[in-house]
Amino acid sequence: MNILMIEDNESVCEMMSMFFEKEYFTASFYHDGAEGFEAYKKEPNAWDIVILDLNLPSMDGMHICREMRKISKETPIIMLTAQDSESDQVIGLEMGADDYVTKPFSPLTLLARMKALHRRAHVTPEATENVSEGDYNVVADSVKINTVTREAVYLDKPIENLTPKEFDLLVMFAKNPRRVFSREQLLKSIWEDPFYGDERTVDAHIKKLRQKIEQVGPQLIQTVWGVGYKYEEPGDN
Repeated sequence: MNILMIEDNESVCEMMSMFFEKEYFTASFYHDGAEGFEAYKKEPNAWDIVILDLNLPSMDGMHICREMRKISKETPIIMLTAQDSESDQVIGLEMGADDYVTKPFSPLTLLARMKALHRRAHVTPEATENVSEGDYNVVADSVKINTVTREAVYLDKPIENLTPKEFDLLVMFAKNPRRVFSREQLLKSIWEDPFYGDERTVDAHIKKLRQKIEQVGPQLIQTVWGVGYKYEEPGDN
Protein backbone atom coordinates (compact mmCIF):
# COMPACT_ATOMS: atom_id res chain seq x y z
CA MET A 1 0.00 0.00 0.00
CA ASN A 2 0.99 3.62 -0.57
CA ILE A 3 -0.18 5.51 2.50
CA LEU A 4 -0.74 9.19 3.18
CA MET A 5 -0.72 9.89 6.92
CA ILE A 6 -1.58 13.39 8.10
CA GLU A 7 -0.82 13.48 11.83
CA ASP A 8 0.79 16.29 13.83
CA ASN A 9 2.19 14.00 16.54
CA GLU A 10 5.65 13.12 15.26
CA SER A 11 6.06 10.29 17.78
CA VAL A 12 2.94 8.60 16.42
CA CYS A 13 4.24 8.98 12.87
CA GLU A 14 7.64 7.54 13.81
CA MET A 15 5.98 4.58 15.50
CA MET A 16 3.70 3.87 12.52
CA SER A 17 6.61 4.29 10.11
CA MET A 18 8.33 1.29 11.72
CA PHE A 19 5.19 -0.82 11.44
CA PHE A 20 4.60 0.23 7.83
CA GLU A 21 8.17 -0.74 6.93
CA LYS A 22 7.66 -4.20 8.43
CA GLU A 23 4.62 -4.62 6.15
CA TYR A 24 6.59 -3.30 3.15
CA PHE A 25 4.20 -0.37 2.84
CA THR A 26 5.36 3.01 1.57
CA ALA A 27 4.16 6.04 3.48
CA SER A 28 4.34 9.83 3.34
CA PHE A 29 3.86 11.77 6.58
CA TYR A 30 2.65 15.34 6.98
CA HIS A 31 2.33 17.15 10.30
CA ASP A 32 0.44 20.14 8.92
CA GLY A 33 -3.13 19.79 7.68
CA ALA A 34 -2.90 22.13 4.70
CA GLU A 35 0.40 20.61 3.52
CA GLY A 36 -1.03 17.11 3.76
CA PHE A 37 -4.10 18.08 1.79
CA GLU A 38 -1.98 19.72 -0.91
CA ALA A 39 -0.02 16.47 -1.26
CA TYR A 40 -3.27 14.57 -1.71
CA LYS A 41 -4.68 17.11 -4.16
CA LYS A 42 -1.60 16.89 -6.41
CA GLU A 43 -1.96 13.11 -6.87
CA PRO A 44 -5.32 11.89 -5.52
CA ASN A 45 -5.02 8.54 -7.32
CA ALA A 46 -1.57 7.82 -5.89
CA TRP A 47 -2.79 6.90 -2.42
CA ASP A 48 -4.22 3.52 -1.45
CA ILE A 49 -5.38 4.83 1.92
CA VAL A 50 -5.37 8.07 3.93
CA ILE A 51 -4.86 8.14 7.71
CA LEU A 52 -6.18 11.48 8.89
CA ASP A 53 -5.95 13.01 12.37
CA LEU A 54 -8.91 15.02 13.60
CA ASN A 55 -6.99 17.88 15.22
CA LEU A 56 -4.34 19.39 12.94
CA PRO A 57 -2.65 22.78 12.58
CA SER A 58 -3.72 25.12 9.75
CA MET A 59 -6.53 22.83 8.46
CA ASP A 60 -8.47 20.40 10.64
CA GLY A 61 -9.20 16.80 9.72
CA MET A 62 -12.94 17.33 9.21
CA HIS A 63 -12.29 20.05 6.64
CA ILE A 64 -9.62 17.98 4.90
CA CYS A 65 -11.89 14.94 4.73
CA ARG A 66 -14.73 16.98 3.23
CA GLU A 67 -12.43 18.50 0.61
CA MET A 68 -10.91 15.10 -0.24
CA ARG A 69 -14.37 13.70 -0.87
CA LYS A 70 -15.03 16.51 -3.36
CA ILE A 71 -12.03 15.21 -5.32
CA SER A 72 -12.63 11.46 -4.93
CA LYS A 73 -15.25 9.30 -3.23
CA GLU A 74 -13.11 6.19 -3.68
CA THR A 75 -9.99 6.84 -1.60
CA PRO A 76 -10.33 4.95 1.71
CA ILE A 77 -10.03 7.34 4.67
CA ILE A 78 -9.51 6.39 8.32
CA MET A 79 -10.02 9.22 10.81
CA LEU A 80 -7.99 9.33 14.04
CA THR A 81 -9.92 10.88 16.92
CA ALA A 82 -8.28 11.90 20.19
CA GLN A 83 -11.40 11.26 22.26
CA ASP A 84 -13.67 8.23 22.33
CA SER A 85 -16.47 10.59 21.40
CA GLU A 86 -19.48 9.40 19.44
CA SER A 87 -20.10 12.92 18.16
CA ASP A 88 -16.59 13.16 16.70
CA GLN A 89 -16.98 9.75 15.09
CA VAL A 90 -20.37 10.55 13.57
CA ILE A 91 -19.17 13.93 12.27
CA GLY A 92 -16.13 12.24 10.74
CA LEU A 93 -18.37 9.77 8.94
CA GLU A 94 -20.62 12.61 7.81
CA MET A 95 -17.60 14.28 6.23
CA GLY A 96 -16.90 11.07 4.27
CA ALA A 97 -14.49 9.01 6.39
CA ASP A 98 -14.86 5.26 5.92
CA ASP A 99 -13.77 4.30 9.42
CA TYR A 100 -12.25 5.77 12.58
CA VAL A 101 -9.76 4.72 15.23
CA THR A 102 -9.70 6.34 18.66
CA LYS A 103 -6.49 7.40 20.39
CA PRO A 104 -4.57 5.95 22.09
CA PHE A 105 -4.56 3.05 19.64
CA SER A 106 -2.55 -0.10 19.05
CA PRO A 107 -0.53 -0.01 15.80
CA LEU A 108 -1.69 -3.56 15.11
CA THR A 109 -5.30 -2.44 15.43
CA LEU A 110 -4.77 0.38 12.93
CA LEU A 111 -2.98 -1.98 10.54
CA ALA A 112 -5.85 -4.48 10.74
CA ARG A 113 -8.41 -1.77 9.99
CA MET A 114 -6.30 -0.50 7.09
CA LYS A 115 -5.93 -3.94 5.53
CA ALA A 116 -9.64 -4.67 5.84
CA LEU A 117 -10.57 -1.34 4.28
CA HIS A 118 -8.04 -1.83 1.49
CA ARG A 119 -9.46 -5.28 0.70
CA ARG A 120 -12.98 -3.90 0.55
CA ALA A 121 -11.90 -1.13 -1.82
CA HIS A 122 -10.08 -3.43 -4.25
CA VAL A 123 -11.81 -6.81 -4.24
CA THR A 124 -14.68 -7.25 -6.69
CA PRO A 125 -17.30 -9.72 -5.43
CA GLU A 126 -17.84 -12.83 -7.57
CA ALA A 127 -21.46 -11.85 -8.10
CA THR A 128 -20.36 -8.80 -10.12
CA GLU A 129 -18.23 -10.64 -12.68
CA ASN A 130 -20.90 -10.76 -15.41
CA VAL A 131 -22.71 -7.54 -14.54
CA SER A 132 -22.58 -4.68 -17.00
CA GLU A 133 -22.80 -1.03 -16.08
CA GLY A 134 -26.49 -0.78 -16.90
CA ASP A 135 -27.61 -3.84 -14.94
CA TYR A 136 -28.69 -4.31 -11.34
CA ASN A 137 -27.52 -7.52 -9.74
CA VAL A 138 -29.08 -6.95 -6.30
CA VAL A 139 -32.81 -6.34 -6.54
CA ALA A 140 -35.34 -5.96 -3.74
CA ASP A 141 -38.91 -4.66 -4.00
CA SER A 142 -37.94 -1.00 -3.75
CA VAL A 143 -34.16 -1.02 -4.10
CA LYS A 144 -31.93 -1.91 -7.06
CA ILE A 145 -28.14 -2.04 -6.77
CA ASN A 146 -25.31 -2.36 -9.27
CA THR A 147 -22.26 -3.64 -7.40
CA VAL A 148 -19.94 -2.92 -10.37
CA THR A 149 -20.68 0.79 -10.57
CA ARG A 150 -21.59 0.83 -6.85
CA GLU A 151 -24.84 2.65 -7.54
CA ALA A 152 -28.10 2.18 -5.68
CA VAL A 153 -31.59 3.44 -6.50
CA TYR A 154 -34.60 3.49 -4.21
CA LEU A 155 -38.04 3.94 -5.78
CA ASP A 156 -36.11 4.83 -8.99
CA LYS A 157 -34.26 7.66 -7.22
CA PRO A 158 -30.48 7.41 -6.64
CA ILE A 159 -29.24 7.04 -3.07
CA GLU A 160 -26.35 9.47 -3.33
CA ASN A 161 -22.94 9.88 -1.71
CA LEU A 162 -22.78 6.46 -0.08
CA THR A 163 -19.40 5.69 1.46
CA PRO A 164 -17.91 2.23 0.77
CA LYS A 165 -19.04 0.90 4.16
CA GLU A 166 -22.56 2.34 3.78
CA PHE A 167 -22.85 0.80 0.32
CA ASP A 168 -21.68 -2.61 1.57
CA LEU A 169 -24.18 -2.47 4.44
CA LEU A 170 -27.02 -1.65 2.05
CA VAL A 171 -26.05 -4.55 -0.24
CA MET A 172 -26.00 -6.98 2.68
CA PHE A 173 -29.40 -5.83 3.94
CA ALA A 174 -31.02 -5.79 0.49
CA LYS A 175 -29.78 -9.33 -0.21
CA ASN A 176 -31.38 -10.53 3.04
CA PRO A 177 -34.71 -8.72 3.56
CA ARG A 178 -36.25 -9.13 7.03
CA ARG A 179 -33.21 -11.03 8.32
CA VAL A 180 -31.92 -9.58 11.59
CA PHE A 181 -28.18 -8.94 11.79
CA SER A 182 -26.38 -8.34 15.06
CA ARG A 183 -23.58 -5.78 15.28
CA GLU A 184 -21.11 -8.64 15.59
CA GLN A 185 -22.37 -10.25 12.36
CA LEU A 186 -22.16 -6.96 10.48
CA LEU A 187 -18.65 -6.31 11.77
CA LYS A 188 -17.45 -9.73 10.66
CA SER A 189 -18.99 -9.38 7.21
CA ILE A 190 -18.41 -5.72 6.39
CA TRP A 191 -15.29 -4.90 8.41
CA GLU A 192 -13.01 -7.80 9.31
CA ASP A 193 -12.86 -10.87 11.52
CA PRO A 194 -11.63 -10.48 14.16
CA PHE A 195 -12.65 -6.83 14.52
CA TYR A 196 -10.35 -4.60 16.58
CA GLY A 197 -12.42 -1.67 17.70
CA ASP A 198 -15.69 -0.40 19.09
CA GLU A 199 -18.97 -2.03 18.02
CA ARG A 200 -20.53 1.44 18.00
CA THR A 201 -18.90 2.04 14.61
CA VAL A 202 -21.81 -0.02 13.21
CA ASP A 203 -24.36 2.33 14.80
CA ALA A 204 -22.59 5.38 13.40
CA HIS A 205 -22.57 3.95 9.86
CA ILE A 206 -26.20 2.82 10.11
CA LYS A 207 -27.19 6.32 11.23
CA LYS A 208 -25.58 7.88 8.16
CA LEU A 209 -27.02 5.24 5.82
CA ARG A 210 -30.50 5.92 7.19
CA GLN A 211 -30.12 9.65 6.65
CA LYS A 212 -29.22 9.11 2.99
CA ILE A 213 -32.09 6.67 2.47
CA GLU A 214 -34.56 9.13 4.00
CA GLN A 215 -33.55 11.75 1.43
CA VAL A 216 -35.31 9.70 -1.27
CA GLY A 217 -37.98 7.61 0.50
CA PRO A 218 -39.34 5.94 3.65
CA GLN A 219 -36.86 4.25 5.97
CA LEU A 220 -35.74 0.71 5.11
CA ILE A 221 -33.28 -0.11 7.92
CA GLN A 222 -35.12 -0.96 11.13
CA THR A 223 -33.74 -1.44 14.63
CA VAL A 224 -34.55 -4.71 16.38
CA TRP A 225 -34.05 -3.70 19.99
CA GLY A 226 -31.58 -5.79 21.90
CA VAL A 227 -30.53 -7.70 18.76
CA GLY A 228 -29.44 -5.51 15.83
CA TYR A 229 -30.80 -4.29 12.50
CA LYS A 230 -32.84 -5.54 9.56
CA TYR A 231 -34.02 -4.44 6.10
CA GLU A 232 -37.78 -4.11 5.81
CA GLU A 233 -39.79 -2.71 2.92
CA PRO A 234 -42.29 0.06 3.74
CA GLY A 235 -45.67 -1.48 4.66
CA ASP A 236 -44.23 -4.92 5.50
CA ASN A 237 -44.30 -4.46 9.25
